[in-house]
Amino acid sequence: MISLSELKTLLATPQKIVITTHHKPDGDAMGSSLGLYAFLIQKGHHVTVITPTDYPDFLHWLPNNSNVVIYTEAVEKSIQLVSEASLIFCCDFNTLSRINDLGEHIRNAEGLKVMIDHHLDPEDFDDYRHWNINACAAAQLVYDFIVNELGEAELINKDVASCLYTGIMTDSGSFRFPSATSNVYRIAADLIDLGAEHWRIHQLVYDNASENRLRFLGHCLSNKLEILRDVNVAIINVNAEELKQYDIATGDTEGIVNYALSINGIKLAAFIIERTDKVKLSLRSTGDFPANEICKKYFNGGGHRNAAGGVSEKNLPDTIAEFKSILPEYKTQLLQ
Repeated sequence: MISLSELKTLLATPQKIVITTHHKPDGDAMGSSLGLYAFLIQKGHHVTVITPTDYPDFLHWLPNNSNVVIYTEAVEKSIQLVSEASLIFCCDFNTLSRINDLGEHIRNAEGLKVMIDHHLDPEDFDDYRHWNINACAAAQLVYDFIVNELGEAELINKDVASCLYTGIMTDSGSFRFPSATSNVYRIAADLIDLGAEHWRIHQLVYDNASENRLRFLGHCLSNKLEILRDVNVAIINVNAEELKQYDIATGDTEGIVNYALSINGIKLAAFIIERTDKVKLSLRSTGDFPANEICKKYFNGGGHRNAAGGVSEKNLPDTIAEFKSILPEYKTQLLQ
């Protein structure tokens, strides 16, 4: 690991910098990455944000989004940028497997790697780490990195503030999750003072759905929702044909699991979806129930206590059956 003083020295002169984040980036992934981008370009660095995959249209309004390079659409360019970078910032992920094929190129790159993340069990691929599992979002840690680590709060302009507010808002569930502490509210207030238009950001992210997405949501709630009252669990499952039927795009399934969790008495909600290569699970829970434990133990995944994800190599019916077979192990916790 390099020291903070070494990192400050590097950042004091123009560098070639790459910022990347996890595949299928969400609001925190893009908010933290583009917020950091908007900060670093003010210091004269040559900066590129590279995402492993595409990401939802409702995030394309973010400042400097037009400069993002999508790895799957520009493989050679991405590899060259990574190989030339003297610094590589890794936002909102802590294992290189989360950035797919891009991971090995970053592992082998000569540039120093800086991890800014809030997930459990980081992989030791980084040279400097700003990491805190108690942070509600990677964007909160980018704010802390700029203000408290580097001491450059004066460089948080409207673009930086808008991006970081987006990351904090989305990963805190619009400030309703337990991770939204009083300090998070103070940071949000500071970002608003610095130019983040909180009402507009909320509208752009949450009130910007396609007609297909809304009809798909109705289908999920009306036809695909299963309630297991004996264990306080709700499950929504979707197959590949249904995704095709509603012409589902990247980001259209985001947040649907939260509707299942909003049902009175439900302690754990699962959204199980059949993708092209494997079946993916998104779990949400209330209170102290460890959704991340189920994902890590049974579905090659992980995440936060109340928000986690995993994958299964089995088909959709078998994955659903496996998930249900696990629930008796947690029945006592689910009924508390």
